[in-house]
Amino acid sequence: MVSKRIALAFLLYLTLAGTQAQTPNTLSAQEKKEGWKLLFDGRDLKGWHRYNGKGVPSSWKIEKGVLHLDVPQTASATPRDAGDLVTDGVFSGDFEFKAEFKIEKYTNSGFFFFVQESPQNPKVYSTGMEVQVGDDVLYQKPVDHPHSSGDLFGIADVRMQEPKPLGSWNQMQLTLKKNKLTVLINGFTVQEHDLTSADWKQRMAASKLKDAPVGKGKLSGRIGLQDWNTGVWFRDIKLRTL
Repeated sequence: MVSKRIALAFLLYLTLAGTQAQTPNTLSAQEKKEGWKLLFDGRDLKGWHRYNGKGVPSSWKIEKGVLHLDVPQTASATPRDAGDLVTDGVFSGDFEFKAEFKIEKYTNSGFFFFVQESPQNPKVYSTGMEVQVGDDVLYQKPVDHPHSSGDLFGIADVRMQEPKPLGSWNQMQLTLKKNKLTVLINGFTVQEHDLTSADWKQRMAASKLKDAPVGKGKLSGRIGLQDWNTGVWFRDIKLRTL
């Protein structure tokens, strides 16, 4: 009986050990095998810079392995050093991207893809396609594009909302493969689009990105993180080519 209890306890230990969360901002053996690369290592912002500029805005801070856009809740006489972040690297072709984000009340931010830096594009949203990140409850409105996490901002709304409570870590995953664009929030597919379809072309033509490179079908560029004057946290930012 004792030996049986020990055996059961050992099996339970192995089960729990196998389900322990992976250390943030690291690659598992399987991820390395699959070709994943870290875009943020939790220590510094090497590989990132201010959109259409140099260096990194001081509002972006690294706190215990987390990238935090620190926006004070109260007004200050001293303007903060604001600005969007973009990767140094330019990506093209099929890829898979994943990251975790955490929000608070009022958060309005996003991930940008296919960003083209140039003086003609003064803001990251002038050129990049945005996957919305925000306070789903606060920004709900009885109109199209109510700012739900996972929305392709100004292009397509999520087909269902899957947010976790404020202060929890959420997972976002975007895949572009053979002209099919898929977005998942917390493991649920919230967007699926054929980028060669008439529906997608109509959506882009009706959006503010219609004259941007991505609006004309150029699916390459940098990846960006938005500073929209509200706090947000990011970690586990990873990408692999397909």
